[in-house]
Amino acid sequence: MSASAFLFPGQGAQYVGMGRDLAERYSVCGELFERAGAVLGYDLAAVCFEGPEEELLRADRAQVAIFVVSAACLEALGEEGVQVSVAAAAGLSSGEWAGLYAAGAIDFEDCVRVLDARGRFMQEACRAHRGGMLSVIGLDAAKLEEVAARAGVQVANFNSPEQTVLSGPLEGIEAAEGLAQEAGARRVIRLNVAGAYHSTLMKEAADRLGEFLKDVEIRAPRIPVACNVTGVPHEDDPASIRSRMVEQVYSPVRWVDCVRWMISAGAGEFLECGPGRVLAGLLKRIDKRATVHNIQDRSSLEKFLQAHGAGQGGESR
Repeated sequence: MSASAFLFPGQGAQYVGMGRDLAERYSVCGELFERAGAVLGYDLAAVCFEGPEEELLRADRAQVAIFVVSAACLEALGEEGVQVSVAAAAGLSSGEWAGLYAAGAIDFEDCVRVLDARGRFMQEACRAHRGGMLSVIGLDAAKLEEVAARAGVQVANFNSPEQTVLSGPLEGIEAAEGLAQEAGARRVIRLNVAGAYHSTLMKEAADRLGEFLKDVEIRAPRIPVACNVTGVPHEDDPASIRSRMVEQVYSPVRWVDCVRWMISAGAGEFLECGPGRVLAGLLKRIDKRATVHNIQDRSSLEKFLQAHGAGQGGESR
């Protein structure tokens, strides 16, 4: 197999039922949900498998839930004996923590604690500051930066060359909606989110996360992990990783740069591990030539195994 890159989704990819069949098929995957529940003090498996959807939509549930499902996907690959030569890892927003976990920079239980705290801090910031987000399609970055400046909002996500997301106070998002259309955007979509993620309205949440991370062990990653803030790999210095992961909460996600860096680093194919297919779709918009596989349940895992001629084993739970 050629060198691969792992991709991990962030908040918004969650759905009721995610991770259930992996936990039922592989004992090691079920144990991840049990270990996470022991840290959190509630039954995370029940939230993921049964919902209700309103519970899973909360930032303080979604972020940690998506991470555990992503970790379960990695474990399932291992149980099937898949040998992957990994060139890099990357995650979108909260998914970057899954990338750091996959690279050995943070332990599982610590990552659960971090994402529980991160989600809680961001949820509280959303309640304190009325904000929103706007997806803009078909407007180049330079024009969009002008729109953001005029409306008093920020660019939050460079998702693909065609799609960029703005974030900020509700009144600014309303103004940006009209300004983007006037500037020639093909489409603008108000996102159904609780607040203004990746904007300065999240600064309080970021500061609280910074305090929390002081007591969390971070190690140098074993493989390069693309940094959302810079679009290039994290440094090996744990202090730098902590700083960037705090900054990430209120800074733009440079996903296009992250993907292009991974391709330049030799990634021949991409494995999206976690719920949904958002990253697979974005990847194809960034580079149509890229090969991407989605692994989120037994069906998608079996499809991947068949494509690569891997055996199907694994211990039943």
